[in-house]
Amino acid sequence: MPAIINRELGNIVIEDSVLANIAGISAMESYGIVGMASKNAADGIFELLRFENLSKGIVVNTEENEISIELHVVLEYGVKISTVGENIIERVKFNIENLTGLEVDKIEVLVEGIRLK
Repeated sequence: MPAIINRELGNIVIEDSVLANIAGISAMESYGIVGMASKNAADGIFELLRFENLSKGIVVNTEENEISIELHVVLEYGVKISTVGENIIERVKFNIENLTGLEVDKIEVLVEGIRLK
């Protein structure tokens, strides 16, 4: 369900895919992230996504303009996972709120794997 911003002259509708793209680009700017992961539900194997498919590793839920985001990520070996996760959350929240004017209620970072960069 898209996010809707009501204005005096009309509405601005922002699709979940746009929010997912912003979240993916923002996450990739964070230190320690190798990429987004697309999880294969059948066998639990993750696939590292290319830049143009980043949004496939992101789930956005928008209900009555309450936005929750789930990011499936692959991190670089040797980084402190909790610190990188916090940085991803802060960057994604800041960029979505700054670019759209919407408030993000919840962001979850799911670490699907660790790789050498």
